[in-house]
Amino acid sequence: MTRTRSTDQAGGIAARTGILIPPVDVIEDANGITLLADMPGVSKDKLDLRLETNSLTINGAVSLDVPEGMESRYAEVKHQQYQRTFALSKELDGEQASAELTHGVLKIRIPKTAHAQPRRVQIKVA
Repeated sequence: MTRTRSTDQAGGIAARTGILIPPVDVIEDANGITLLADMPGVSKDKLDLRLETNSLTINGAVSLDVPEGMESRYAEVKHQQYQRTFALSKELDGEQASAELTHGVLKIRIPKTAHAQPRRVQIKVA
């Protein structure tokens, strides 16, 4: 009997496709959201972010460099492709999104649209 594993929320492996699902922390504040995705082994040139109207897709290929003259006999990383898709609120401004990759952690910042951000209301004294 074979078992199929699929994890969409806590990171893991989607066994049917052989895709790694990176664990992600999503932090929301008054001005937007920040996503922190653990993607060790992925370099900037092997990373692809697609931000559409209501979704964000993260794709990244793991590059395992084997030193010249050596070959891998055993590897614990068998799947070499990360992928994860998120549904986004219409209150987020994808045009202002930014991303940075530091030591295997992808940080994506998506601010809220101007009308969705909190604002101060001035009080007039009569």
